[in-house]
Amino acid sequence: MDKSKRVDGGDIGEKHGEKHGEKQANLNPIISVGEGQVEADVEKYGTLHRTLTTRMIHVISLGSNVGSGLFIATGKALADGGPGNMFLGYLVVCIGVWANLQNLTEMTIAFPTSGNYIDYADRWVDPALAFGAGVAEWLGWTSVFASEATFFVILVNYWAGGTVPDAALLSIFLVICLAVFFMPNRFFGWLEYFGSLVKVFLFIFITLISLAIIGGAGSKGYVRDGSTWTDLPFKNGFGGFANAALLAIWAIGDQVFIGVMGGEAESPRYSMAHSANLIPWRVAVFYLVSTVLVSIIVPSNDPRLLGGSGVAASPFVIAVQDAGIKGVPDLINICMIIGVLAIALECIFLPSRILRTMALQKLLPAFIAKVDERGRPRWALTITALAAVLLTYMSLSGMFTIHYFGIPFHKLPGANKRIKPGDWKS
Repeated sequence: MDKSKRVDGGDIGEKHGEKHGEKQANLNPIISVGEGQVEADVEKYGTLHRTLTTRMIHVISLGSNVGSGLFIATGKALADGGPGNMFLGYLVVCIGVWANLQNLTEMTIAFPTSGNYIDYADRWVDPALAFGAGVAEWLGWTSVFASEATFFVILVNYWAGGTVPDAALLSIFLVICLAVFFMPNRFFGWLEYFGSLVKVFLFIFITLISLAIIGGAGSKGYVRDGSTWTDLPFKNGFGGFANAALLAIWAIGDQVFIGVMGGEAESPRYSMAHSANLIPWRVAVFYLVSTVLVSIIVPSNDPRLLGGSGVAASPFVIAVQDAGIKGVPDLINICMIIGVLAIALECIFLPSRILRTMALQKLLPAFIAKVDERGRPRWALTITALAAVLLTYMSLSGMFTIHYFGIPFHKLPGANKRIKPGDWKS
């Protein structure tokens, strides 16, 4: 590698003697530099801390991106495209995600940087690409925070029934999420760890319930023989497939969070390599198995699938209600609230690291790169938090439309999923 483009951290294992499972206390700033510049930047900006353990990385890699896209959006995909188009749409996106993450993991193991693919775009392509990707990713994830805030209100109103003002619920959501980042990074890691465990538990529980419903469980249950596949399995033709694929992109398209966390992992090469081995299993089991189960337990012409964006629109809840099994919707609602909070924390963590990386690359003002003594990029966090608060309260007035941009920058090319919070109903 040309010395003028050598990046501190690229030879982390060689420089610090990292071995299997060996810990590293700090993460030096990752920036394209000349000889001797890194040491000066460390003194000037501070360093991130490697406080995320291998166990945290493994569990979070299992549960990340599991949320409303899996438990609710599968119902909308079924209604739009039928069981065949839904399965094919999720299958194509899962293959793309797997291939993309294999490449990203290889680069992360070689260069475990906090900026992850934003740094790689600058390193191997051009700073202009890094700037465009960084801005789009920052905007995309900050917008997702606002959508999660609105979804939090919908989930709480499942019980509250509108008795609590939406502004109050949004404020509670903001206080909970932003307070986490006043704590050391390890606290964030453990909360994400717990949230991922809850989401994995919910998936296992829903899978077992679905299998029981297929076998005829419940006071109103009957054996499901796959007859839902005989009536328009490829509903709406290619348009149905495209809609299902877009919903799949929304659910699972952006998996770069794990790569960014690798930049603050205690043993990035070890933890990222093992987490990468979980990717095919996570994608296949969580999403493809879910689509098959959904397609068997709920017909694609059920009007309740398009009846709202809350728990009531979940195909799993619809199947449970039809089978006469009580109590499950409340359990799903509780777990989904925890999942929404976990994803919202990711939506502050990831864009703040992107801003810091761009500042180190001199694509943004240098003061944004500063890190405090606890390893938190305080200016990057502050800017991201202010934007998240603004977008959250804009969603309250119905003035805000959330756009999910595509990967190269956020999810996949051409993806543009619009959600108008004012139109959502529980």
